[in-house]
Amino acid sequence: MVNVTPTLKEKIEKLPGSPGVYLYRDSSGKIVYVGKAKSLRNRVRSYFQEGRPLDPKTDRLVSEVADVECIVTDSEVEALILESTLVKKNQPRYNVNLKDDKSFPYLKLTVNEPYPRIFITRRIKRDGALYFGPFLPASYARQTIKLINKYFKLRTCNLEIDGSLPRPCLDYQMKRCLGPCVAGLCGREQYGRAVEDVKLLLSGKSEELIRQLESRMNEASEQLRYEAAALYRDWIAMVRDMSERQKMILAGQDDSDLFGYFQEGSRLALQVFAMRGGRIVGRREFYWEDLISFEPSEFFSAALKQYYLQDTFTPVEIYIPADIEDAEVLESWLSERRGRRVHIRSPKRGLKSGLLDLVMRNARMSFETRFRVLKPKGAELLAPLQEILHLGALPRRVETFDVSHIQGADTVASMVVCENGEMKRSAYRKFKIESVKGPDDFASMREAVHRHYENVLEEDEASLPDLVLIDGGKGQLSAAGEALEDLGLERLPVAAIAKKEEIIFVRGREDEPIRLPGESPLLQLFQTMRDEAHRFAVTYHRKRRELRDFDSELLDIPGIGEVRRKVLLRAFGSLERVRSANFEELAPYVGPKAAEQIIEYFRRPQTG
Repeated sequence: MVNVTPTLKEKIEKLPGSPGVYLYRDSSGKIVYVGKAKSLRNRVRSYFQEGRPLDPKTDRLVSEVADVECIVTDSEVEALILESTLVKKNQPRYNVNLKDDKSFPYLKLTVNEPYPRIFITRRIKRDGALYFGPFLPASYARQTIKLINKYFKLRTCNLEIDGSLPRPCLDYQMKRCLGPCVAGLCGREQYGRAVEDVKLLLSGKSEELIRQLESRMNEASEQLRYEAAALYRDWIAMVRDMSERQKMILAGQDDSDLFGYFQEGSRLALQVFAMRGGRIVGRREFYWEDLISFEPSEFFSAALKQYYLQDTFTPVEIYIPADIEDAEVLESWLSERRGRRVHIRSPKRGLKSGLLDLVMRNARMSFETRFRVLKPKGAELLAPLQEILHLGALPRRVETFDVSHIQGADTVASMVVCENGEMKRSAYRKFKIESVKGPDDFASMREAVHRHYENVLEEDEASLPDLVLIDGGKGQLSAAGEALEDLGLERLPVAAIAKKEEIIFVRGREDEPIRLPGESPLLQLFQTMRDEAHRFAVTYHRKRRELRDFDSELLDIPGIGEVRRKVLLRAFGSLERVRSANFEELAPYVGPKAAEQIIEYFRRPQTG
């Protein structure tokens, strides 16, 4: 074996021949790669064999491996699921990471309940309910819910309906619910008919629904119930209008996803087209700027696992532009999720091949827009930025600050760096605000700026930026200026960009704000830096709240002590992810008994 310490070599030799997942760690203990194997011993040993095929990515990976950890599973499918979960949680450097958490909204109709309710969800489960979607744009889902409330009056609450409530809620008073919670207001037959109407509407069977509504309208008219007939007339007009604009369909047999890509060097754009009922109803985009290496088969194997590990809809056919080794294992896993056979195909001719070419062309267009049109402009704007702010030198390094809190709780701040027009993530900093109590953005900004530049002066005064940019208005700008004055840095240029008006204030010229056209590339550069600081601050703030939730709630679960709390924190990162995890995801970290206790705890209605 090559590049192996005696301790690591001994570990590898003792690995079992069973299926499972292996984790490579570097000398600092950080996970750098996660993989699955049909035989852990054979797969891990193959990395360190002298006769293995040369591969720059694998060579670099092997050179960094200092330790290996393995988790045994009962099958290769279980290993695949666990591998995808661990990659998503740890985001190792040498794995392909899908970093987009966006998901499309669906409408869920709980036909598995006596009095079904309807609401928006972004997670599809095999729970007996009906799911309709995806809705594109997302606002269409909310509009559809409002129409269903107005015309069909299905409930949206999560009450257990037994007819025992003394009076209905406000939704009934506003004529947005039939009120099945109160005996005598709505019988099961009447409510069931409304549910069937909604099913026809959302399934795209508008003509059948219109025929039924016309029949009821004519019947009401013959019985001289003209008010009811007019109501049915309005319903028919609404259904006709909605059917013309409808962009969703009940999950059916023609559902498929098509994947395409364009790649140059370490950059790649991935497109996913969603086809439902024979129509392309939406797409998603992913980008990579720092791929270590690219091999289509390996890339799509990893991408599919992560894409469908999310709570996204599983189609019956998946089309990709490259054959992958573990297609059968993936198909087995996805078929179990879908409840019927799922196929992964790589068509070389025919209609689907033509559609894949279309997706590939779209991926190339996205690549051009992202990496050739938008990216190069940053450095080109340094001279205009210097001119408009009256700076003494080109603003090659700009440091942007933002503050985040909710009503003064868990206040944090962020500092992001833009060098030569490009965001430099390795230089980002975050701050837990310590001296400020309550919602005081000015004082919080003052503390963050003071602490950061106090450290810079102590460690490396030469790394001071050419410009300090503040997310906020005159108040935040003044607070940052005061902090710099305290440190003797009053000559350091400071500007601020106000969110609502998108006006730029410059220290020393606060009464002469700079207004740039909305389409100005210079304004877009300001907005990019401001938005990135805001994103980084909000992410840190959310993380701190989640850590607090871990402390306050996980320790209430029987069998979960401080050690297991830390294990769950490292593995899942948030209380919400622990809450949504299943038994297979929890058990490897806390054991079967504790996993069952966690699931049981979150199943119970939470009080307080």
